[in-house]
Amino acid sequence: MHMRRAGAVLSIAALAAGLAACGGGDQTYATVADKIAGGGTIVVGTKWDQPSLGLKMANGPEGFDVDVAKAVLKEVNGGKDVKIEWKESASSNREPFLQNGTVDIIFATYSITEERKGKVTFGGPYVVAHQDVMVRKDDTSITTPQNLTGKRICKAAGSNSYRRITDPPPDGELDLDATTVDAANYSECVQKLTGSNLDAVTTDDLILAGFAKQAGGNFKVLGQGFTDEKYGVGLKKGDTKTCEAVNTAVKKLWDNGTIKQLLDKWFGGIEGLNLSTTAPPPEGCS
Repeated sequence: MHMRRAGAVLSIAALAAGLAACGGGDQTYATVADKIAGGGTIVVGTKWDQPSLGLKMANGPEGFDVDVAKAVLKEVNGGKDVKIEWKESASSNREPFLQNGTVDIIFATYSITEERKGKVTFGGPYVVAHQDVMVRKDDTSITTPQNLTGKRICKAAGSNSYRRITDPPPDGELDLDATTVDAANYSECVQKLTGSNLDAVTTDDLILAGFAKQAGGNFKVLGQGFTDEKYGVGLKKGDTKTCEAVNTAVKKLWDNGTIKQLLDKWFGGIEGLNLSTTAPPPEGCS
């Protein structure tokens, strides 16, 4: 009798173990697309400190990138909602988070560059932003990006934006003699600008527009974008299956007007901001 009881216990334990494996708790997937198809929870990296793009709120991050992430993943899943866990991904940790599996996919103002392509497979781009300059509303000394010569600009950790001002091509753009001031992220850059520890913050116009909107008129964006910043969907290097699925989803979301609606929702009516109106061509998955 003791043996039968022990056997029954073992059988129940084996069954429970089998159910746990099928349920996906320890399931591994070759690609993010496979994980979506298998019903797994997708860990999505976004910014949590950028108004109108990815800003942490009581119920999770909100913003354009967050809404695009939901829409793209839903399309990849055949029109069905995907279970999402949000993870803050600052500019400085995007590549490590993808490489070590902390996140599955990233939507975080992630400009596609040749340097980053060596470490990341990029879907998209899903929108093109343009580097611009934000200054205090009462500052009349800076009216063009070229006026940044001799000025203090912010150098946010993990971001290449400052190099577009200070370096020559191909890595830079304007090759100006400006002074860089270190900051952990762009929210700290804006704090420094508020406190007159900076003369300007320069990065993508969508990022600047979100901060300007949040500040309620204390800052102005020059509206003189001088680069193309292709916002891509970050994936672990080599995940071309998911990349191709993302590109198909992005095209559909542009074709049916979803991305245009989201741009208007988060950035419509901001002075000096020229929003994209057409789908950017995909970069190709590699």
